[in-house]
Amino acid sequence: MISAAAADTRLTVERRQRDLEALQREAVDVLVIGGGVTGAGVALDAASRGLSVALIERCDLAAGTSRWSSKLAHGGLRYIAAGQIGVAWESAVERNRLATVIAPHLIRPMPFLMPLYPSYPKGGRAVSRFLFGIADGLRAASRTPAWMPRTRWIDEAETKRRVPTIGKVKGSYVHVDGALEDDARLVVAIARTAAGLGARIVTHCSALDVARDGATVRDELTGTTLAVRARSVIVAAGVWSGGLVNDVPLRPSKGAHLVLPAAAMDNPTAAFNVLLPGSINRFVFGVPRPDGTVLVGLTDDAVDTIEDVPSVTAEDERFLLETLSTGLARPVTSDDVIGRYAGLRPLLGGGDGDSSADISRRHALLDRDGVLVIVGGKLTTYRRMAQDAVDRAVKQLGVDVSCRTESLPLVGATARANAEATRLRRRFGAEADEVAAAGPAEPIAQGIPVLRSEVAWAIRAEGAITAEDVLDRRLRLDLVPKWRDAALPYVQDALNGE
Repeated sequence: MISAAAADTRLTVERRQRDLEALQREAVDVLVIGGGVTGAGVALDAASRGLSVALIERCDLAAGTSRWSSKLAHGGLRYIAAGQIGVAWESAVERNRLATVIAPHLIRPMPFLMPLYPSYPKGGRAVSRFLFGIADGLRAASRTPAWMPRTRWIDEAETKRRVPTIGKVKGSYVHVDGALEDDARLVVAIARTAAGLGARIVTHCSALDVARDGATVRDELTGTTLAVRARSVIVAAGVWSGGLVNDVPLRPSKGAHLVLPAAAMDNPTAAFNVLLPGSINRFVFGVPRPDGTVLVGLTDDAVDTIEDVPSVTAEDERFLLETLSTGLARPVTSDDVIGRYAGLRPLLGGGDGDSSADISRRHALLDRDGVLVIVGGKLTTYRRMAQDAVDRAVKQLGVDVSCRTESLPLVGATARANAEATRLRRRFGAEADEVAAAGPAEPIAQGIPVLRSEVAWAIRAEGAITAEDVLDRRLRLDLVPKWRDAALPYVQDALNGE
């Protein structure tokens, strides 16, 4: 088995500079543009096949859509309801690889309750049972591990025990899926694993002009431009791909989320769904997080403007809170909200009559004058997307090397962390002790579930260069602005060497 465990996977400012200097002298087999989960996955796939690889990202790893997900590695239940069985199957297979081999320390079982409310249409329980039956069939066929068991029914009392503020229900189906510790942390682990296999990972470096034989890029830290030569170019820039390559038929969709303190809902121990009126496959959900918060989502609305940092509008917030509250005995309001974020899905355009909720989440690989563009898909299926892109690239290169990432563990991969695991064990897995030794063990600031040693590790090993890199992508304090503000002075001092 290929492994980056014994190699140097650390991403540092000094390594970045060496990689930039090397790219001025040598051509690479594969140039990847985009440092989200898909781009990092492409870099890892190509490097694991023995190809020379460079990845450039105009901002930071996971700076865009990949850090604005619902923090789930799920089997795609909603896609079954929408008739997208192929997408659901691919999701189930890739979820299992993540949970058992690739990054088991980052995945934990999350029971999702599908409550049956008295107001739901007659026959709703039969429809739910049918859909869950398909989901259970897919999980069995994909060899889902036993710690994600098949769907079962629980009564009202058990439902209320798990979600104390739930409204009047007849009972609930319990569907166990995969919760991701942190989406941005997954991206960093993929990129570091690729670096351990020789990939040159260069963040804060923009592509100015892209062609089949390379790109002109600008170092955003110095303003210097250089030409990077490559034998194959893969654009994995998500909704920003259209700004680099012509004729990419995207229909971006915005997914907005809210962050609430778990105490506002009496500390639920399970996630739960509330069905949108008139729909069979759209829900608003509440998902408890290990940091004492509950993540509420999700909108699915087409957008015309591509923003680097999408905003949650007042209408988004009203929709999420009001819909969720229809399933609660005690409503949640804007006064309960402590964080907000939104991301743009790079969906491949469908017909004019399709809503963004109906467009397939299947990915597509486009060839634009020899430049490969990978679009669509979802976080859970990043590995499969990367495999398809690199399969096409090796054909361009005329080499015969097969994919090796199906059984390739990421940096930090270890046995699945249990519910009592420490924050460091959940987030860093096998590297937890190294992270703990990197700096002080006390919290970064009072009341914030982040240790100061994590800041040191982000700078020394994870490629964090700016305060935003540390706060927003490595520590994820961007999810709760008050936490971010309290931590900022310490992070600035650490970056200044104080």
